[in-house]
Amino acid sequence: MKTCRISYEDTKKFSRLVIDYLNEDKRLKSFINHFPEIDNFEKQITAKQNHPINRKVLVEVLRQQNTDLNLSKKSEKNIDNLLNKDAFTITTGHQLCLFTGPLYFLYKIISALNLAEQLQEKFPEKNIVPVFWMATEDHDFKEINHIHLFGKEIVWDNLQSGAVGRMNLSKFESVLHELKLVLGESENAKQLLHLFENAYLKHQNLAQATRYLVNELFGKYGLVILDGDDEKLKKQFIPIIKKDVLQQGFVKTIKQCSEQLAKDYKAQAFVRDINFFTLTEGKRDLIKGGITDKDIEGSSERFSPNVLLRPLYQETILPNIVTIGGGAEVAYWMQLRTAFQQENIPFPILLLRNSVLLLSEKQNKKLIDLGFGIDDVFKQEHALQKQYVFSQQSTEISLKKQQEDIEHVFAELLAKTNDMPVQNSINAQLHKQLSALDKLEETLIRNEKKKHETALQQISKIKNQLFPNNILQERYTNFIPFYLKHGDNFIEILKENLNPLSPNFVVLIL
Repeated sequence: MKTCRISYEDTKKFSRLVIDYLNEDKRLKSFINHFPEIDNFEKQITAKQNHPINRKVLVEVLRQQNTDLNLSKKSEKNIDNLLNKDAFTITTGHQLCLFTGPLYFLYKIISALNLAEQLQEKFPEKNIVPVFWMATEDHDFKEINHIHLFGKEIVWDNLQSGAVGRMNLSKFESVLHELKLVLGESENAKQLLHLFENAYLKHQNLAQATRYLVNELFGKYGLVILDGDDEKLKKQFIPIIKKDVLQQGFVKTIKQCSEQLAKDYKAQAFVRDINFFTLTEGKRDLIKGGITDKDIEGSSERFSPNVLLRPLYQETILPNIVTIGGGAEVAYWMQLRTAFQQENIPFPILLLRNSVLLLSEKQNKKLIDLGFGIDDVFKQEHALQKQYVFSQQSTEISLKKQQEDIEHVFAELLAKTNDMPVQNSINAQLHKQLSALDKLEETLIRNEKKKHETALQQISKIKNQLFPNNILQERYTNFIPFYLKHGDNFIEILKENLNPLSPNFVVLIL
């Protein structure tokens, strides 16, 4: 096992906002409460302690939602502890991706678990509870209905619509059958298939299946799983639903905050006059008007916040001090700083989840054999190939010296005349000669590449493995291939090697 850490900036894969946030750039100070430094968490706890939370309802809902799960004693205790005014949550969340979807689904949860443990050690008199918020009300089914596995896309074909968490799992057997064909017959494969069958064949809808799956993978660490699509929880959100739907009471403040942020960075989420949907059977419709006070009072469970109001919902019902997310999530939360101030709700500390690149020993050895270090894998494929060719050449390919010599000769020619037409002619010839040398150098490199065709193909192969479709592995690849190799140890390996307070990208060789 080898762990390497690289600065996020050096990967060239993250936005300017993310880099500046990690560097605690003063331009972002007005869009947050505190930067995620260990000493700032105590200030956040103090602020949240003075914010009223209906802990009784929260615990009642959590107990009811998790009734059918085989909860660990640690998770049960964490739920019970939330009744205590000295209990606080660390929250992350995600869509209900098929078989957990891309790897960063796991990285989010592990970041929350590890931070909760670190803060529990820092504040032993408090109870720090890691929470996973299931985005059951999301309706973008195409984002969650597939995984990429061994070069194949496994898709859940489903004609249902509306909130994905409410979608039933009838006829899911065909998806599991397709998965079984590519898993193989190893003990780890059988264990995974058993896990997925229990999740998707023994539960009625996607929310229940995902809750079961996440609990089986992470429950032993004390994770608490929450579904915000709940009548009792939404009743506590009625004042904000009314303010947004009936009075358009957030559009101005969020727009102003977003415009301020957009002076230096890209605003992540679009601000609407009304930021709620209505949930009905098979539908999640954006509200454009026609809602009354009575509608909201009588059926608050039908109202579903969009991406910009969901954070306010989360912080209304949870004693939360930290929200963990990816770069895009950190960005849209920053658009909401003034909305939180308007409602006198403490704005949580924003923490960038861990990001990881997983390499096998075989892949790492191949990189070493090709003459590359870990840092090199983030370079573009053509740059790596050129670097390799230059490192392997038996004769000098670069014609930079010849170009400099020609430029010197033509500079001397230009010095001999003040006649503009003649100088133009000389410059034209210089451009022609330099262009010819560029083409000649490209020809020499192409010829050299032919000598190393196998190695260059290996570079292309390993780049595609580590950065499929030229994006980060964590945004594309599922955890299944790594579980097949390492079994339950895979989660342990990640947990042991990720530090949510470390501002570095992690490369794991395993």
